Amino acid sequence: MIELHNMDCLAFLDTLDKSRVSAIVSDPPYGMKWNAKITVGKNGHGVHKSKGGNFGKTIANDDKPFDPAPFLQFPEVILFGYNHFASKLPKGTTLVWIKTLDRSFGSFLSDAELAWMKGGEGVYCKRDTTNWANAKDRLHTNQKPVGIMKWCILKLKLPEGSTIFDPFMGSGSTGVAAVELGYNFIGCEIDEGHFRNAEKRVRAAQAQLQMFSTLPNNRLHLTGGGQAATQSS
Repeated sequence: MIELHNMDCLAFLDTLDKSRVSAIVSDPPYGMKWNAKITVGKNGHGVHKSKGGNFGKTIANDDKPFDPAPFLQFPEVILFGYNHFASKLPKGTTLVWIKTLDRSFGSFLSDAELAWMKGGEGVYCKRDTTNWANAKDRLHTNQKPVGIMKWCILKLKLPEGSTIFDPFMGSGSTGVAAVELGYNFIGCEIDEGHFRNAEKRVRAAQAQLQMFSTLPNNRLHLTGGGQAATQSS
């Protein structure tokens, strides 16, 4: 089952049967007032400078501090950007996404991003430079590579049939990763434009998977704009 909801995730939490959710995997707003006003490239080293494809775009609710408390009640949790709200989290495992090449370290913004995983105390790293190479093609200012979200999900060692919930779905990378790994998925996104992009990406991942699968089709449930529709895909 796949459910996509175009609404505020805190309002959705009030109606959610939390026993349905095996894990939270999300990249929430960090409270940075981030507007993507950067230039892509390494100054003085012959690398072309250009504006990213999301230059000037803001993220809903990124203008205030993020509170992870409503999401910590779930049995398994991974939250990106935890260095921005670390004081509000208990000790846990750190996942490090190294997002650039060695030669580009220190060129702009961050060389890596940190995710907090509930429980444990280790530090684990994975390099994925997809976003560095395709900055103009991203649909969301802070879009995560599907490969990174798969890596995070696999770290949880969830049993078959588990349901992953992303309360800040953005353009749907977590949803695509969950579908491709064979898990159920629930996603919330307050921004209608991002929601539509996520819907398209998750639908495409589901269709691609079913081309090569003998499993029954998952059902896709969409909620948005005050209306709900359930479709067999």
